[in-house]
Amino acid sequence: MPEGDDPNLSLKLLVVLSKAYRSVMDKAVKDIKKWGLSPSEFGILEVLHAKGKIPIQQIGEKILITSGTMTYNIDKLEKKELLKRIPCEDDRRVVFAELTAKGKQFIEDIFPQHAASIHKLMNGLTDNQKQEAIKLIKLLGKGVHEHDNIQND
Repeated sequence: MPEGDDPNLSLKLLVVLSKAYRSVMDKAVKDIKKWGLSPSEFGILEVLHAKGKIPIQQIGEKILITSGTMTYNIDKLEKKELLKRIPCEDDRRVVFAELTAKGKQFIEDIFPQHAASIHKLMNGLTDNQKQEAIKLIKLLGKGVHEHDNIQND
């Protein structure tokens, strides 16, 4: 892993990355909210749409939310009749979540529009630049994990 000599460049990268993330996410969240959903609710619906019926715990791991937040959002989506809980027959500790017919139709209606909005947000980069950014950001993330064992003095 290459190590740079300029700590100021690393700090600048952090600032630029943070500002870009905030700008993109502010717009993405605004788009999600126009459908009456929180980002967590949208993430849950998106996972269920892509994966089908899965254990609730696995959804939380995929969208990086805590179990308390997960339960709260599952309750809200269940009240909106967009998903249902299904107890596991083999292990009563496991509960699955699955889209209802209403939930499936809802996400199928809104997801293409959301994807188009995100595509517009990313139009500042060419497809090649997007691929390069993905590669570099993954490399950055892997580098952070490689340094997890470093202790502060």
